[in-house]
Amino acid sequence: MKKTKIIATVWPVTASKEKLQELYDAWVNIVRFNFSHVDYDFFSWVLQNIKELNESGTTNLSTLLDTKWPEIRTKKIDDKVEIIAGEEFYLSTINEENNIDLEGKKLLVCDYEYILTDMKVWDIVDIDSGLLKARVEKILPGKLLMTPLNSHLVWGKRHLNLPGVKLKLPGITESDKKDIEFGITKDFDFIAMSFVRSRANILELKEFLAKNNAPHIKIISKIENEEALENLDEIIDETHWIMVARWDLWIEIPIETIPVVQKMMVKKCKAAGKFVIVATQMLETMIDNPIPTRAEVTDIYNACMQKADCTMLSGETTIGKYPIETVAYMANILSFTEKSVNYDNHKIEADFGVDNNKRDLVTAAVSLATDIDAKAILVFTRRGFMARLASTMRPKKDIYAFCYDIKVLRFLNILFGVRPVMIEKKSNEENVETAIAKLKDKNIVSSGDKLVVVFDTEKNGELIPSIQIINC
Repeated sequence: MKKTKIIATVWPVTASKEKLQELYDAWVNIVRFNFSHVDYDFFSWVLQNIKELNESGTTNLSTLLDTKWPEIRTKKIDDKVEIIAGEEFYLSTINEENNIDLEGKKLLVCDYEYILTDMKVWDIVDIDSGLLKARVEKILPGKLLMTPLNSHLVWGKRHLNLPGVKLKLPGITESDKKDIEFGITKDFDFIAMSFVRSRANILELKEFLAKNNAPHIKIISKIENEEALENLDEIIDETHWIMVARWDLWIEIPIETIPVVQKMMVKKCKAAGKFVIVATQMLETMIDNPIPTRAEVTDIYNACMQKADCTMLSGETTIGKYPIETVAYMANILSFTEKSVNYDNHKIEADFGVDNNKRDLVTAAVSLATDIDAKAILVFTRRGFMARLASTMRPKKDIYAFCYDIKVLRFLNILFGVRPVMIEKKSNEENVETAIAKLKDKNIVSSGDKLVVVFDTEKNGELIPSIQIINC
């Protein structure tokens, strides 16, 4: 079984119970809802489908809410504007009818009110996700004089990126807050926070979740611009997860740097004991084609070799012609690559304060499992912390995490190499017996196999982490 988890985005083509089960059978672990295209009625229906499948035992899927983010777009227009390379145009925040003297030049209007003050001469603006690049030539009253570096037809409501500019935008918008409140009522497991720029943005979301009695929801910070990279260490420190969101990131920084930046982010997250997702265009050509390109296969291979926790699919499973086949290809590439990865029990460098004893014990348990060639590592966990630590080490052995709370189980779904299992909490001896029986029923372990077991024992009113070796 593969260790690297898969996140798949859902839309009508993959929203039915039948398709959700097919996604799960093809090794999807987490279902992503993209709130840039929000439809509460549709999302509610899909979430109900997932709930019923999970409760029946057919699937074990977790859910991820991906926020829209405070984006910058061109304003709505009726017709496309043809921008021709070298032919100057104006960029403004004021509509043409508001007495801008166009002097025969074309006009694009955007909704970022600070664009005239934030931009400098020679700055580059990326329009329509980088399909049009334009340079600021002059800053004039009410408008920027722009030189397009290539030709492009621009519709209204196209994305604008301002590489290198520290944007005056909120961490979460009023629209985001409404979406997150919906997500809380629907019991989402994770929130992917788009366009995170600093620690302050994450604290803003944490405060909002706490006020709405949902501090348990894990935050995934999407790294999408240069400012986030500048503040990466503080973002990693504050957040639960990092997503290498390569779509906007490649617009913000030179595209040739993306592989190096991705590798750096994955390495930093592992060192900090945080988890990392590699996302965007991993099998983009399979939106239309039944097989991937060699470059796409290599992209997934590299994410797996870097030991990322998750890889993610977006358009491939929302508008693609081959959504299930796409997941199957990704799972097969990951599974095959994992056979050649050196899972060398990566040392946890992070300081977990009062939980450092648990960190050291889990480190010892993972090393012990390798030394005695145990069949698996069994972790009994109340809140998922020890399973998370074991996952962070990227052990050679499989981790089976036995938990007593459905929210913990769904959190564990996203962790590298962790297979979560729900059991009824009893004494440690009974829990271990139940766990081994479940694994034997599934032919995962057999009589004579060695297991390393990690659990808490109670002594003088305190919970003390312990290790045990068991012969089945």
